[in-house]
Amino acid sequence: MAGFKRGYDGKIAGLYDLDKTLGRGHFAVVKLARHVFTGEKVAVKVIDKTKLDTLATGHLFQEVRCMKLVQHPNIVRLYEVIDTQTKLYLILELGDGGDMFDYIMKHEEGLNEDLAKKYFAQIVHAISYCHKLHVVHRDLKPENVVFFEKQGLVKLTDFGFSNKFQPGKKLTTSCGSLAYSAPEILLGDEYDAPANYFKPWNLRKKLWALSICDNVCFLAMTWEDCNGKLEGVDPSPATKYNIPLVSYKNLSEEEHNSIIQRMVLGDIADRDAIVEALETNRYNHITATYFLLAERILREKQEKEIQTRSASPSNIKAQFRNKARFSLSI
Repeated sequence: MAGFKRGYDGKIAGLYDLDKTLGRGHFAVVKLARHVFTGEKVAVKVIDKTKLDTLATGHLFQEVRCMKLVQHPNIVRLYEVIDTQTKLYLILELGDGGDMFDYIMKHEEGLNEDLAKKYFAQIVHAISYCHKLHVVHRDLKPENVVFFEKQGLVKLTDFGFSNKFQPGKKLTTSCGSLAYSAPEILLGDEYDAPANYFKPWNLRKKLWALSICDNVCFLAMTWEDCNGKLEGVDPSPATKYNIPLVSYKNLSEEEHNSIIQRMVLGDIADRDAIVEALETNRYNHITATYFLLAERILREKQEKEIQTRSASPSNIKAQFRNKARFSLSI
């Protein structure tokens, strides 16, 4: 797709109208855009290739490679990649409810138990799927989980630190966000990709973040703070961590004990046979348009089902009872 030379002129290759900025990073800016032919809104990650060093370039190519490979209901879809002389545009699925970090900052009470378990299960399914394709995300954190409220979903995004791994071969690179890293990674040890980026720390902290939002001590940790907490800690799976990651006020005692303990002991990760994936997916304007139209149909169907359920006789009866109780109390 090289050859397109339009940048911030309000349109990309005549296909997307650029709108407001949604976020910024070191080498990239994320903008809202609208597909010219379908009218669908998308998120466009605009990377300035002139600012990339060798390491950042490697991460970028790896991000594109991994995002093309993964296709899952709980992973933000990459519709299209547009390459120009100085810019690379990643056309991405757009959420409608912000990210989990924003939610944490705005809601001190956290999510109720049912919602927390629902979203947590979706994140686990997404990561398990990635590992079956030999893809490891390596940057699980609330900022990289996006809400799709109308569909009742959360989706994993930002594969900037992702990588392909070989089963049985350990990884050595320490990357991702410090506050969510496992002890083995902070200590500079080799690590097994699925085990250490899936079960022990990242997901326990994700469940904790979903369930309690009035104490975000881990988010402000420095390297020294983390190392201080890890001194004398045995990183083996049998270690019993006593850090209160999940609030009893939002998770039942049974759930709190079983979920956290299973993640500590290491028996929650999906160990099914790894699925070999074809890496010959073709991404172009035609497939992007098809995906956008297909997902509009799917989204409208899901929204209609949700509306139908909420308008069912049982729900209407429950609403009537609640109103009646309220009237009697007055």
